[in-house]
Formats: sequence, structure tokens, C-alpha cells
Amino acid sequence: MSVLVVGTVALDTITTPLGRKEAILGGSAVFSALSASYFSPVNLVAVVGEDFPQDHISLLKKKKINLDGLDCVAGKTFCWTGVYGEDFSDPETLATELNVLVGFNPSLPESYRDSKYVFLANVDPDIQHKVLAQVKKPKLVVCDTMNFWIANKPESLLKLLKKVDVFLLNYSEARLLTRKNNLLDIGAQLMKMGPACVVIKKGEHGVVSFNSGKVFSLPACLINNLCDPTGAGDTFAGGFIGYLSSVAKWNELSFKKAIVHGSVMATFAVEDFSVTKLAAVNKALINRRVRELIKITKI
Repeated sequence: MSVLVVGTVALDTITTPLGRKEAILGGSAVFSALSASYFSPVNLVAVVGEDFPQDHISLLKKKKINLDGLDCVAGKTFCWTGVYGEDFSDPETLATELNVLVGFNPSLPESYRDSKYVFLANVDPDIQHKVLAQVKKPKLVVCDTMNFWIANKPESLLKLLKKVDVFLLNYSEARLLTRKNNLLDIGAQLMKMGPACVVIKKGEHGVVSFNSGKVFSLPACLINNLCDPTGAGDTFAGGFIGYLSSVAKWNELSFKKAIVHGSVMATFAVEDFSVTKLAAVNKALINRRVRELIKITKI
């Protein structure tokens, strides 16, 4: 069953200890859509400018991502410029150029409106609201956010959380939103905001989820080649909802497996700049890393 993804498509300029890349393909919608596409067909909703390279369009189409909802308008594509230090954590943002994102008012193609699986990737919560209002009867709604929206549009975000099933965010965002420090208190507070399930991403320290009063903790996958962490959380989210859209039955085990698959997908995103590695993997490699992660967490 197809997954509807709304978020950003970007041309990023990124510096890490391993080098610098300019105007490379990025954005929350790109990483999550590519990740989800390994499990289910994906319908993309986003906007790009007239400067967006055709090669990137071709790549997304090659991965069987439906681009009927990708608007190309006059102006420049959203850009983010950031620098990672030696420990690869908390990148310094040098520039955020919203460009064509300003005034973006998505109108879903008719074929998208029956989507049962919806991922509201990191983007303005007002845009997330507009997209969700156009979906008829979704079976599962997952959303992500970031510090900027928590600080600048908290009312819109809190209103959205009453309409979603799963809320994904990282640890610093969770602390900012709840004003709490204890992880158990944070999880309980976030669930009171509306979601049935909360997944807190902790980077190299793994993932913690809260679902129906139960807590699940998973360590991060161990990898040899960390190159660029950009998009790791979005890739996790795409793998998470992509896996759930591909299984016939949901239960506690399927949600845990979705977290495992999301964690594995994120490892591919960080092993090279942009989506270079993520776009080149296959199901056999994904399944092998899933087995490896399950093996190292088994007691």
C-alpha cells in the first residue's frame, strides 16, 4: 500500500570532517520518500524551484516515487547550509533559505487523497495541516518536526498532534517541547498531547518508543563509515512507516520491527553525502543489517 510523504526537497551545502559538498540533493521529503520506497510505493508532496536539477527528478522517478504532487515554481529551491564538527553532532547552521517554500500551498492530486499511510515529514506545521485535511480516511498518520517549529509555531504543532497516531522527534526537540528532562516524563507528557505512540530518536544512542503504556529501547546500529548525518532522522521515519505499510497486521511486535527497520535505513543515509548510499542499496542488504541489529540486541 502506498505512502504519502509531504516535506521539503532541498539543495544543501554541507561540510563535515570528511569534506564539503555544494547544492546536493536533500530535504526531509527526499530522505523519507527514498527510505519508504524500499517497502511500498510513495506519493510525494513538495515544492522545488526552477533551479532544481533534472537529474534529481530522474533519480526519484527511478525509485518509483510518484511526483504528481511535486510542484515546480518560479524561484529557487529551499537550501540549507550547515557544518558538522569532529563529533558529527549538532551541526552549525550557516544559512536557511526558504525560497519557494514561502507561500507553498499544497493541493493534493486526486489520486493521493485516498492514501492510508501518511508521513508528515519535517516542514511548517501549517503545511502539514493543509495536507492532512485533504486526505480522506488515513489509516496511519505519522509526523515529525524540528526545534524551529517548536519555538516558532507551537500552537499549530500542538493542534496537529491531536490528529496524528505516531509522533517522531529527537531528544533535544522532545525536551524543548515538554520542558522536562527525564525520558519517562517526556514520553508520558508527549502522549498526553495526542499521539498514541511517541518515538524519540537519540542518534548514536538509539531510539526509545512509548506505545500503549509500554516502553521499547533499541540501540543504534554499529557502522564503520560515518560521513554525513544529514537526513538520518528522516530516513528512519521513512523506513518506519514504509515497513508498517507493508505488513498485514499491526501489533506490538510489528511496531518494534518498524523501529528496527527505520534504524537500519538510517545507517545507509549517514555513510555518504546526500542520498548517494541510500539510493544504491537493495532489499538483501537491508535484510542483512536487520538481522545483524537483531543479533546484537538479543539476550
